[in-house]
Amino acid sequence: MDKLSKVKGIGPKTELLLNKLGIYEIDDLVTHYPFRYDVLRRTDLKNVTDPEQKIVVDGKVESIPLVIRFRGGANKLNFRLSTPNGMVGVSIFGRAFLKQSLPIGEKIIVIGKYDSSKNIINASDIKFGVLTNQDKIESVYHSTSGLSQKILINAINNALMAYGNCINDNIPKYLLDKYNFLNKKTALNIVHNPPNYDKLKEASMRLKYEELFEFMFKINYLRESNKKNNAGVERKTDKSIDEFVKKLPFELTNDQKAALDEIIKDLSSSTRMNRLLQGDVGSGKTIVAILAMYYNYLCGYQSALMAPTEILAIQHYNNMKELFKDTNVVVELLTGSITKKDKMPIYNDLKNGTINIIVGTHALIQEEVEYNNLGLVVTDEQHRFGVNQRSNLKNKGVKPDVLYMSATPIPRTYALTIYGDMDVSIIKEMPKGRLPVKTKVFNNKEMKDVYKLMEQELINKHQIYVIAPLIEENEELDLTNVYTLRDKMNLIFGNKYKIDIVHGKMKSKEKDLIMGEFKQNIVNILISTTVIEVGVDVSNATMMVIFDANRFGLSTLHQLRGRVGRSSLQSKCLLISDKEDEKRLQIMETCNDGFVISEEDFKLRGSGDLFGTKQSGDMTFKIANLRIDYKILVQAKNDSKEYLLNHDYDNDELKIRLINSIKSD
Repeated sequence: MDKLSKVKGIGPKTELLLNKLGIYEIDDLVTHYPFRYDVLRRTDLKNVTDPEQKIVVDGKVESIPLVIRFRGGANKLNFRLSTPNGMVGVSIFGRAFLKQSLPIGEKIIVIGKYDSSKNIINASDIKFGVLTNQDKIESVYHSTSGLSQKILINAINNALMAYGNCINDNIPKYLLDKYNFLNKKTALNIVHNPPNYDKLKEASMRLKYEELFEFMFKINYLRESNKKNNAGVERKTDKSIDEFVKKLPFELTNDQKAALDEIIKDLSSSTRMNRLLQGDVGSGKTIVAILAMYYNYLCGYQSALMAPTEILAIQHYNNMKELFKDTNVVVELLTGSITKKDKMPIYNDLKNGTINIIVGTHALIQEEVEYNNLGLVVTDEQHRFGVNQRSNLKNKGVKPDVLYMSATPIPRTYALTIYGDMDVSIIKEMPKGRLPVKTKVFNNKEMKDVYKLMEQELINKHQIYVIAPLIEENEELDLTNVYTLRDKMNLIFGNKYKIDIVHGKMKSKEKDLIMGEFKQNIVNILISTTVIEVGVDVSNATMMVIFDANRFGLSTLHQLRGRVGRSSLQSKCLLISDKEDEKRLQIMETCNDGFVISEEDFKLRGSGDLFGTKQSGDMTFKIANLRIDYKILVQAKNDSKEYLLNHDYDNDELKIRLINSIKSD
């Protein structure tokens, strides 16, 4: 679709601000849905007894607004308003610019608090228009500093007005007719400008269905493609991995053994494996994948393990080098930071078969990489890669078997639906010797206790993660950020300990350097955003302190907590929150089971947070919510499969477009 700059009211500055929200095209803009709706209902001022109660009144401006200016640039606007309850005074700070827009007789809506003793409304916001006897529903959007709700709303509505008829409708016409759905332009208009609850529900249902239909079409397409191309390598060997397993410095859990048996059965069959290995943080998925690669080696084939970050790839590489030191398995590392000169011998050894297992990042799928006989592909944190990235690696060998790993525990019912193109193995049982992480919720008044607990860990020569939600100050969100926390920690702990920060906007080399120093115990306190959710295992890190914990979903908190407790040392997780939802956080104090926590997250928040931040890609829905909309998901799954397999629609423009979008993902 056309660029944002074509929309009336979007100049270069606004376009950059929209880009910060992940909005790059008009389609992104019109599907930037409200995250909540505010309901404006007229308040009867005669019944207001609580001066803290939020009130909403409408009326006509009855006096020329008076601007009072204070030192430092502050200002206040005062005027009288005629309301259904009589005349009241209105006072609002910081809105001197509204004076010219408030002539006598102007109809406005005032939101704020009412001081009945002075008959004055201390306003927090002023809107233009009037209230009817029907509730006025207002859309509220996620935004960024410098981009007001008004600018965002105008941009969305201007885009809909000018380009609404050009927006692709991704539901087949026979299904639009079957369910009597609104056309897409109408549905989008209603969702952004809801006239009433019933219309909003109808429009939302239609847009949710479309989003889930597209998603399940992709899943069904991949499943059918796998069926057509499921002829795999049938491995036969007299050798066994039992001896190698016995020499491991730990005993496999029953869940690990069961998952390994399922994988080896897949590898030994003539059907191509397409399996998801799902397990809680710290449950030992990686060793199962390593044993699968060892079995693949015994059968005479190469394996490739692709990780989402360089530091995680290095960690896997080092672990495998240690595990295979007494065998003939040749393990090599290939990442983007390796020089071209050093890559050449790796390329040659991969091509001639000298390397048995290659570990790396997206560098493994570069055009110049050729394999000798790639038989097994393992993708770590599979939801962080696009479909195309996974397919590129999958297609590098002679139809290699594929194993995906994910540390995002979700209920099995949902897993079987959303990962419907894969078989699923689940590891719930934790390895022996691991102590559950002790979790406790604190409020800001108890910070002295938090600092004492932190100091004790540092005295014991242990390390600490400190988590903040944002990188920079945001005027609209009162959140602690990494830089403020760094200054605070330096003030509290002085020069006794080394404190550093890491966040997603850093360059990979800089980030990897700091994470490496933390792993080597050079850095004692690492202050970070959720970038460390999937990161290195630091066995000496025994404490996780999460500020503004109420801002995170339970599943994300559990993923973060999983960064500690990676050894036999007792670890702790401290959740800091001053919000009223501390009861929700208290689930974390009593539960260490990621699957139970994910169920709670489904009940409390829906699916959105289960897959972490926006970078999770495949599983981030804009309007659908898997828990609330599960029935719609199942219907969309069945409808999309019927549409995909019905050859009468093979030349359908929509079907071709959907398939092409999957191929270009």
